[in-house]
Amino acid sequence: MALELIKATALILALGLLQGFNARFWRENQSASDLFSGLIFGGMCVVGMLMPIVLAPGLIFDGRSAVLAMASVFGGPLVGAVAGFVAAAHRLSIGGPGAAVGVTVIAASVLLGLGFRAAAARGLVQRGFWEFLAFGVLVHGVVLIIFNWLPAAFAARIYDELALTYVLTLAPATALLGLLLQDLERRTETERALVTSEARMHAITEAIPDVLMVLDEDGRYLKVRAPEAGLLAAGIDELKGRLMGDVLPADKAALFLDFIQATLASQTAQVLEYELDTITGTRTFEARARALDALYDGRRAVVLLTRDITERVRLEQEQRIAAIAFESQQGMMITDARSVILRVNKAFTEITGYAPEEAIGHKTSMLSSGHHDAAFYQAMWASLARDGVWEGEIWNRRRNGEVFPERLSVSAVRSTRGEVTHYVAAFMDITHSKAAEDEIRRLAFYDALTGLPNRRLMSDRLNQAMAASARSGQHGALMFIDLDDFKNVNDLLGHHNGDLLLQKAGARLRDIVRETDTVARFGGDEFVVLLACLSETADEAAQQAERIAEAMLAALSRPYMLDGHVRQNSASIGVAMFKGTDHSLDEMMRRADLSMYESKQLGKNRVRFFDPVMRETVTARLRMEDEIRSALAARQFDVFYQPQCEEGHGIVSAEALLRWRHHTKGYIPPVEFIPVAERAGLMPALGRYVMREALDEQARWARDPVTAHLTVAINISAAQLYQPDFTGEVLESITRSGADPHRVVLELTESILLDDMHGAIAILEKLREHGIRFSIDDFGTGYSSLGYLQSLPINELKIDRSFVRELPQSANSLAIVKTIVALASALDMKVIAEGVESESQRAVLFENGCRHFQGYLFARPLPADEFSALVHRRHPAQGE
Repeated sequence: MALELIKATALILALGLLQGFNARFWRENQSASDLFSGLIFGGMCVVGMLMPIVLAPGLIFDGRSAVLAMASVFGGPLVGAVAGFVAAAHRLSIGGPGAAVGVTVIAASVLLGLGFRAAAARGLVQRGFWEFLAFGVLVHGVVLIIFNWLPAAFAARIYDELALTYVLTLAPATALLGLLLQDLERRTETERALVTSEARMHAITEAIPDVLMVLDEDGRYLKVRAPEAGLLAAGIDELKGRLMGDVLPADKAALFLDFIQATLASQTAQVLEYELDTITGTRTFEARARALDALYDGRRAVVLLTRDITERVRLEQEQRIAAIAFESQQGMMITDARSVILRVNKAFTEITGYAPEEAIGHKTSMLSSGHHDAAFYQAMWASLARDGVWEGEIWNRRRNGEVFPERLSVSAVRSTRGEVTHYVAAFMDITHSKAAEDEIRRLAFYDALTGLPNRRLMSDRLNQAMAASARSGQHGALMFIDLDDFKNVNDLLGHHNGDLLLQKAGARLRDIVRETDTVARFGGDEFVVLLACLSETADEAAQQAERIAEAMLAALSRPYMLDGHVRQNSASIGVAMFKGTDHSLDEMMRRADLSMYESKQLGKNRVRFFDPVMRETVTARLRMEDEIRSALAARQFDVFYQPQCEEGHGIVSAEALLRWRHHTKGYIPPVEFIPVAERAGLMPALGRYVMREALDEQARWARDPVTAHLTVAINISAAQLYQPDFTGEVLESITRSGADPHRVVLELTESILLDDMHGAIAILEKLREHGIRFSIDDFGTGYSSLGYLQSLPINELKIDRSFVRELPQSANSLAIVKTIVALASALDMKVIAEGVESESQRAVLFENGCRHFQGYLFARPLPADEFSALVHRRHPAQGE
């Protein structure tokens, strides 16, 4: 009998193993696990009842009480109920006199187990061996009491043969089963906690924006996880199992190995900042590493978290740069959204006169000059609100009350919500540059010598007059006036007296015309007069123009009182009438010019109206055009070179000048054939010819030690500059000739550059990339501004000979020269004075900062061989 009970006990313990499997299998579904547990416990009871201790038919004993009690203790009501139901159903199916008592034992075991479970949950009883043993004694004691319900004969036999063995066997079995199930429960909870912890850790590692790596002490990648592949030196699959030295550059691998060893030797986290070439480029990282307490796959290892701090480093660098920039030469001011000053820099104080403590806390209106109306400031604030930035010129007031112009840039700083929090203002005092620009702007539209409007202003007024004529129906007249034999004045009396005569002639013309008319000087001895608002009748308008022209002839023919000389001079006048805009501006200029030319051809000192049948003049010009073309083909053009000298260094460069060696007329001066070539569109061909000859000569200079230092300056016309492939032609010519592009200067006039500013910038920038430099010829006679000079890659300015000619006597010319030299110095440009003919002119220019000169004082334009000989004579030491 005892053996049968021991078998039942063994079966009970086997139940624990089966329950352990169930707990692991149904880990994720508690209800299914409880149901299956109930079936297991109930099934074990059935198995036990199939191997019972049989005292009599229908009277059996087994370990179901221990199983059901512990099923209820550890499984709860559902497990206990299912197990009890299965066991009871089977016991009833067996039948016999003990069936009712057997079912009662089943119910009692379940209820006692639930009672113990409730007591343990309330802390009334512990779950230990002795408690389980006592509980087993209690359960089987109750079972023995229930046996009293059996017939007396059966009950007596049970107490005599089975009771003691029953209790002594099943009570310890109950305790052992309880310990087994308790251990199983704890292991299951531990596994669940581990699974939960691993899931939580996985979620955390997946959520962090850092690269996570586990590296062994040799630098081998054991585990790699990255939020994006671009943060790694290679793909994750390529890294796992490989050594850092196989993936990273040697210096980076050594750095990491040292870092790993330092981490393994430390009990605290270690930090390393480094740069690494990743899949997406070079990035900056901050790594934090700590040694793992346990071995990882049998190796000592560290866990390393790496964060991409590229953007943070960039922002920090920008902040440092911003801090340095704040202390720049520009005045800087930071305000809040209400324009209250929060911070200023040193330059702010130097410009405005306000110390920081005097400005901070006050509104920016403290600087207001009163020069701008409310509409100006409304437009400024509207721009800031719309674009977040405003730039422009503004007048402000210094602490001492002085009003000054400044270049101001204001930027709005917005929060992440888009609200303006601050304004940052940067400004620069432009008092001096404004004065220089005003002076140059004055020269933009007026002739420096006579003070009369220049070609640019006259062209504008002629356009306006033609448009007004179209509206009113009134005629107008354009007159070209050329002083006869003016060259003789310069040759006989000197350029100073020539300039004085030009000034007096301009004044006489201005005295004759009405205030609504315009008298302009186009250069040299050429004046242009515009008569507007003449009669609506063509004959009357022509008579009005003729009367005024005759008055001009009379005035210009009166004697001129010059310095120590009396000079009488005549003039030739050409008149072109116009009404409306039937003819273009260029056509009107051409007609007046043709008329003036015809006047000279007829004997000078007369007025000539434009006649559409002036074929002789046109024929002559066409003849010259053909001769120019033939001369180009026959290579009858020569390139002369006029030295450009630097104080203390002698001849440093030369300007290439074109001369026409006519087969019958000898040398023809450029002033005669260049205008014809311009009208005929021949300037690109002439320009290419000069370019080719000058570059060949520069290449020859480079091969001679005496002349190797020389730079050649080449004049470029508008027609040549804006040719479709001008850049390619220049570079091809340089390559073909072997000339050094760093010793080539292209000279251009201001008007050429302003015809197409953007196009000129593109052309010049491309040529500058190859080392070619640029010079502004006749500077000060056209339109120029600081913006224009800053936009173009200009290297030098040439002071026009008209300013040099009046030195040192003319204070106005001296002021202009000083302005140009100062402007060139401020813009880091070289300045050259042309037309220097006397030592006194050179001395004045030198005293005022000019170090480069060109003119007859140094040498006239020379043929190439004579120029080279001159350089050899003046620089003999260089040839030794």
